[in-house]
Amino acid sequence: MPETLISVDLSKPATENEYLHNRWHPDIPIATWVEPGADFIVETVDWTGGAIANNDSADDIRDVDLSTVHYLSGPIGVKGAAPGDLLVVDILDAGTLKGHEWGFNGFFSKKNGGGFLTDHFPLAQKSIWHYEGMFTRSRHVPGVGFAGLIHPGLIGTLPSQKLLDTWNSREQALIDTNPTRVPPLANPPAPKTAHLGKLSKGDAWDKVASEGARTVPPREHGGNCDIKDLSRGSKIYFPVYVDGAGLSMGDMHFSQGDGEITFCGAIEMFGAWLHIKVDLIKNGMAMYGIKNPIFKPSPITPNYKDYLIFEGISVDESGTQHYLDANVAYRQACLNAIEYMKKFGYSGAQAHSILGVAPVQGHLSGVVDIPNSCATLWLPTEIFDFDIKPSAAGPTKFIDGSIDMPISPDL
Repeated sequence: MPETLISVDLSKPATENEYLHNRWHPDIPIATWVEPGADFIVETVDWTGGAIANNDSADDIRDVDLSTVHYLSGPIGVKGAAPGDLLVVDILDAGTLKGHEWGFNGFFSKKNGGGFLTDHFPLAQKSIWHYEGMFTRSRHVPGVGFAGLIHPGLIGTLPSQKLLDTWNSREQALIDTNPTRVPPLANPPAPKTAHLGKLSKGDAWDKVASEGARTVPPREHGGNCDIKDLSRGSKIYFPVYVDGAGLSMGDMHFSQGDGEITFCGAIEMFGAWLHIKVDLIKNGMAMYGIKNPIFKPSPITPNYKDYLIFEGISVDESGTQHYLDANVAYRQACLNAIEYMKKFGYSGAQAHSILGVAPVQGHLSGVVDIPNSCATLWLPTEIFDFDIKPSAAGPTKFIDGSIDMPISPDL
């Protein structure tokens, strides 16, 4: 059996675990070291560190302190890794911690985080999903069940000081263009809620906390990429920016649709584990011209082959034309799918949640035909307990509307 390199106790606050951290900085101490070629197990907490409960209230989603996230297990140092190398990570297996077979999906309040469709769903809502082996269902979203594909939403290496400074500089410049925007354009360092692993309080801690990059966006080192195909059997090649590489991971998802549309998206696992193997390609960044991670996907995918495909173009909800804007186009595809599912009795929130958690596929189908990009959302029909395909008879309301997702008004 492989060694469990990092363990978590879900009954204790994440801030009491020195093998966890919630910022990116080159001076966060390596939590533990391994040799190239080693394989081991890493346990993780949910990305909020246990702030979300398995109940029928969305108050915790509304009130969560987003300056604390994400809680990551690591950093793991790989002996001999040096800047310019590639760190090769094989995901051998993944699972849920025994006794915690549930996860959550939610929409953040527009006033606290927002999301991809926040103008349409501005209030906090939540759905709880329970695992049935490799399958999942929710008491808040009836009539749908599907196979999961467990994966880390967030995995990456530590940045160099130069790269960290670049991140903070360019993101602050973006914030400065509209500093009062709600939700904000980016998230600057937040020293008060930094958790820095084994780093002791003092001058060094103050420096790292004041500079440490938030974990919310993906960047050159990987990070919060939310790629649902990074599951069992996948292989990832990470750029190395510091000695030892400093690999960290967390934000485990039981299942997710492309784009993590709901933002508090996917089915966020309360407790999970990863079995991984690490190795090195010396000088691999220059050898292969790599500045962002590349990966081979998992050979295992949920076996759904029948889809309804919803199109969207870069004309927004108000009818305003945008020039080849793939983001607008994908939003329209999502909204079109939500309106369609509402005809079968789902609330808008339930339909939105399905897009965030089910194995939907997102594609950029056209980015050259001015002025409209075309994006598509592929909704697997086999995940529903009823026939969702169009027919001459029209849609039947299979969902009676008596069950809906908890909603919490802004205070």
